[in-house]
Amino acid sequence: MRKSKSFGDHLVTILAYLFIGLFGLLCLYPLVLTLGVSLSSEREIVMHGYSAIPQKFTLNTYIYIFANSGMRILKSYGVTIFVTAAGTIGAMIITSMIAFALSIKSLKYRNVIAFLCNFTIVFSAGLIPWYVVCVNYYGLKNNILALILPSIFSVWNMFLMRTYFSSISPSLYEAAKIDGASYMLIYWRIALPLSKTAVLTVGLMYALQYWNDWWNALIFINDKDLFPLQYYLYTILSNVNAISSGRIPSGAAAGITLPSETMKMAVTVITIGPIIFLYPFVQKYFVQGIMTGAVKE
Repeated sequence: MRKSKSFGDHLVTILAYLFIGLFGLLCLYPLVLTLGVSLSSEREIVMHGYSAIPQKFTLNTYIYIFANSGMRILKSYGVTIFVTAAGTIGAMIITSMIAFALSIKSLKYRNVIAFLCNFTIVFSAGLIPWYVVCVNYYGLKNNILALILPSIFSVWNMFLMRTYFSSISPSLYEAAKIDGASYMLIYWRIALPLSKTAVLTVGLMYALQYWNDWWNALIFINDKDLFPLQYYLYTILSNVNAISSGRIPSGAAAGITLPSETMKMAVTVITIGPIIFLYPFVQKYFVQGIMTGAVKE
């Protein structure tokens, strides 16, 4: 016989839903505010401040961005999508392989390798030596690989994955080795499927890192055809701010007024829009990975 819920249980459930709903609205409000400001008139924003509801609805800011730089933005989207996909796949392969190797206790010099990886977190050679090595030795100046290789490995993500791999029972590896499986087969058929939580989490972190990256483009890229989306929109925003403050960049006409406040919000919407629309499709796989990790023995 099914036991009915008491009044206290119903009250707790209602309060939990109210709390989660309120928290969700608080998280959603900045996004709604950003969209509302980007669709507002610059004059109304200056006079009345920010508002989640568009003040004097207009698409002038988006028209200005795409009318002057439409094809460039589409090219930048293509560069960013390629860099995000290739970089995430490459980073996951390298990170997961190193993490798996370091999770094997019988690996020779395991602690030495882990120490050397950890050492790079605490100490670095600095920006100038890093730039010289990347440009002079790796030839990354004005190269699409300059947007991928410098960020292709994260020691923090590697240690996170190693923790998941280390939690897998060694008896599974021993049984596979008795059946003749190599370490590469164990890594591919056993370790990765049992660590979906780490794979999805670290993969999402790498993808967001590559999608939001503009620093590598600033350092290595001069060719506009290789500008990623973030950096190209950053240059548009910088020019608009320069004109608005009276500092006219080369090639810009004097005596014009541009929507600097709404421009900031429109650039934000263009940047994060694809991620917001893509996340609902990725979420179910992410949750599935979490549940797999939760019931892992």
